[in-house]
Amino acid sequence: MTALVVYESMYGSTKAIAEAIGEGLAPAGPIRVEEVSALAVTPGSRTISPQIDLLVVGAPTHAFGLSRPNTRQDAAADAPGGSVISSGKGMREWLAEISLPLGGTLFAAFDTKVVRPSLPGSAAKGMHKALVRMGGRPVADPRTFAVMGKSGGLVEGELEAARAWGAELAARVASGSRA
Repeated sequence: MTALVVYESMYGSTKAIAEAIGEGLAPAGPIRVEEVSALAVTPGSRTISPQIDLLVVGAPTHAFGLSRPNTRQDAAADAPGGSVISSGKGMREWLAEISLPLGGTLFAAFDTKVVRPSLPGSAAKGMHKALVRMGGRPVADPRTFAVMGKSGGLVEGELEAARAWGAELAARVASGSRA
């Protein structure tokens, strides 16, 4: 199985979850974990390669959904040193630029989100809907990983949960089961 994990991250929690998911997927085959603004989309490379067996996308929940340029600017202003990991294009823009091959692509979506206090909204659900509209085929329901405040880091146990989820995704792809 060949997998591509694409993430957007401000303070590092979503990046850490993406890398842990990649670790969980790794025994099943080649895996790439890429930061979204590092993926250049050109007119000739808009379509996700049909050789990708599983696309996993992840982003932090900002203002009840996927980030926008202004929420990324706000995050950078709040960040120690004034910079964030994903300082360029965000997941919302990347999803608007890409297309999936005929027959779709198997995918899963995750987000990171402050869980206390409990706030509405989900970046994962937005990515999930966007990929379904493009013809993608989900292998799992959208998944949220908990963080402690904007830049407080991950809740204990979330990295282990992400590794386990990555292994579960690999098993679902191998067995042909869907969400």
